[in-house]
Amino acid sequence: MTEIAELAAQEARLTLPRFTYEDAWTLGTLLTDLARERKAPVAIDIRRGAQQLFHCALPGSSADNDAWIDRKRRVVERYGESSFLVGARFRAKGTTFEASSRLDPDRYAAHGGSFPIGVEGAGVIGSVTVSGLPQAEDHALVVEALERLLSSYASADD
Repeated sequence: MTEIAELAAQEARLTLPRFTYEDAWTLGTLLTDLARERKAPVAIDIRRGAQQLFHCALPGSSADNDAWIDRKRRVVERYGESSFLVGARFRAKGTTFEASSRLDPDRYAAHGGSFPIGVEGAGVIGSVTVSGLPQAEDHALVVEALERLLSSYASADD
């Protein structure tokens, strides 16, 4: 499976049955706990539409991480796909997002770490973003937390 196919499959698999304020808190807490366990110097942001539902900055992170969050989140809002997948699509065409998207790189960054919050029957309703690690690790941390959140829904239904 290609990188693009794998990333697209992640997004399809991680579509949630719902996303409430409580779910945002749960997801944010999961991400914070995972990052703390790993001593990851990250900032975390969760949004539904334009509303920020969760934000956390851990030791070692800075305001620069918040700027990266904003740039990566805008890519998710514009494309409806993870910032990592959008960047991979441009790389697969032999170019870069910065060179070919025609978007201001001071406002948009197709680097891993921002993931769409997709809800069954509603589509993409928000984003969850991590900044502070190499892009593949930012992305993987978000995916791990979403997988745990999704499995918690299944456990609650049992």
